[in-house]
Amino acid sequence: MLRFSFTLAGLCAGLLLSTNVFALSLSDLSQSDATGGLKDALTQGAQVAVKQLGVPGGFSKNEEVRIELPGKLGQIAKKMKMLGMGTQVDQLETSMNQAAEAAVPQAQALLVDAVKKMSVTDAKAILGGGKDSATQYLSSTSREQIRARFLPIVKKSTDQVGLAQKYNAFAGKAAALGALDSKNANLESYVTEQALNGLFEMIAKQEETIRANPAAAATGLAKKVFGAL
Repeated sequence: MLRFSFTLAGLCAGLLLSTNVFALSLSDLSQSDATGGLKDALTQGAQVAVKQLGVPGGFSKNEEVRIELPGKLGQIAKKMKMLGMGTQVDQLETSMNQAAEAAVPQAQALLVDAVKKMSVTDAKAILGGGKDSATQYLSSTSREQIRARFLPIVKKSTDQVGLAQKYNAFAGKAAALGALDSKNANLESYVTEQALNGLFEMIAKQEETIRANPAAAATGLAKKVFGAL
């Protein structure tokens, strides 16, 4: 009977300890752990997003980020396809997506560098923020540098397609008439912006997944931090 009492007491103590572990909150974590776990998760999200998008079909076969002609040009393109004149449109849209796929791998080093530079203050704001606050941090700290890295790669890819020049000429006129946003009047600028949007959208999805399911994090520290949110 005495042995049973000790066993029962030990079991109760174990359950109590487990409850305390699972009830861990951010205030129980050191600043170093909180920042380190967040950096691990962000690095993971950036690497996964680049891996998903920076391959053939990464954009073109993903309906969420596939790049199509903008605004009224897109509406015209759809009508051309319905009328059997979609070959040239398909060629242009294919080149747009291929350009984005070729550019995305250049983002990884810049994203990882932005993560490394994250301060404790940044980490606190992110962990206490919304479901995409980490992605917003990456976008605000690295988007301009990534854009500068993407643009020449996208231009080189789109220049190989004769329709790129025609797009710029036509889109420029459309923008002048108010039928198209001026920021979309240049093909390489438009594709670059869409590539950036797609990249950060995929990073946000990774962040959302880890916040909802900390077990999806790649490191024990990241699991610990996001499990405390």
